[in-house]
Amino acid sequence: MQTGIDPRSLIGRKAYDRHGTRIGTVDEVYLDDATGEPEWAAVRTGLFGRDAFVPLEPSEVVGDTLRIPYERALIREAPDLGVGRHLSPEQELRLYQHYRLDLPVDTSRPSGDGSPAG
Repeated sequence: MQTGIDPRSLIGRKAYDRHGTRIGTVDEVYLDDATGEPEWAAVRTGLFGRDAFVPLEPSEVVGDTLRIPYERALIREAPDLGVGRHLSPEQELRLYQHYRLDLPVDTSRPSGDGSPAG
């Protein structure tokens, strides 16, 4: 994702999967404690859905939308971790594993504690 994006500007954006299928709306953004950069977004899936965490890298902002390069089914199957509170290193590790993302190079655990932004 582009660096320098104000995390609050992501909240309320419509999120789409790799095929352009709408997933939902960004509810919250979680920052990496070490860098202060947006790391995860909680996307509300459906009217009465739950929030699914999605990685903001390699996602991208296109116009007023967030494009997530994963299948809708994979996103909806993401671990249900709840929102509005700190992501523990263990929860973040589950997300890295779910999306088959490489862990940050300088540590054996995810880089931040996943604190929600503003």
